[in-house]
Amino acid sequence: MWKKIIVLLAISSVAQSNELNELLDSSTNIVNQIETGIKLTGAATDYAHTGGGLSDGTLSSTAHISTEQVDAYNTALSNYSGYQPYGDVRQVLNDMAMESLEQMDTAIDTFTEVVVDMISVQQVAEKAETATTPKEQEELQTFVAQNEEMLKIEQQDVETYNQAVDDIETSANEASAYLAVANSEAADYLQQSIEDNNTTSADVNIFYDSNQQWVAMGYNTTRNLTAVYLNGNDAFGLDLYYSEADILALGTESEFYKTSPVAQGYNCFFNLDCE
Repeated sequence: MWKKIIVLLAISSVAQSNELNELLDSSTNIVNQIETGIKLTGAATDYAHTGGGLSDGTLSSTAHISTEQVDAYNTALSNYSGYQPYGDVRQVLNDMAMESLEQMDTAIDTFTEVVVDMISVQQVAEKAETATTPKEQEELQTFVAQNEEMLKIEQQDVETYNQAVDDIETSANEASAYLAVANSEAADYLQQSIEDNNTTSADVNIFYDSNQQWVAMGYNTTRNLTAVYLNGNDAFGLDLYYSEADILALGTESEFYKTSPVAQGYNCFFNLDCE
């Protein structure tokens, strides 16, 4: 992962209103043709009985219903049979999680690049740790003196690093929160709340609040919130918060850490000297 990070995310989502629009358009197109046919028939019953006039003999084709129109209507009809007028809050949560994962991956790319730029500090730390004799300390002093400019860390890199770490944690927490709610009965609770308020999943505001430790849903027509706690303090039992020790232990076992220059050592990672 550290050598080359490639993330492919395929997100396919269609707004619920599309199914309605397609059904409306396709059905209206056929109704318009039928209306034209009715008008032509009405006119024919009039002038045919009175000898009052003629058409040019081609007007009937303007009322024809095409195969394409029928196919579009039947397809729209099939699609609408599974239409959810209130939307699908689970899909919204999953989409939000995917968006947060994309943001996390972008931040990881930035983090990886800036760590590689600053990682000479690890080489210095390793040399300093083993410089136990005057001779080794002399060798370290020579190394530092000869490479001081290259070994320095720029403040801009530090700021980039700090921001990337913040962004990774924020995006990871958001993604995990949205996925946890989407995969639980709490999503049914949010869906029912949407229906009870006669609105749609597209017209609510869903967000994760780290201070309140919840995923909340707000409405455009009221200041009320519907919330799902992530600390186990409600009936859904979503108790997600790890301790710092748990997080660091999990990270230590991760492939990302095990393949990093810190875990492998500077010479092993960069020079393949892994004795």
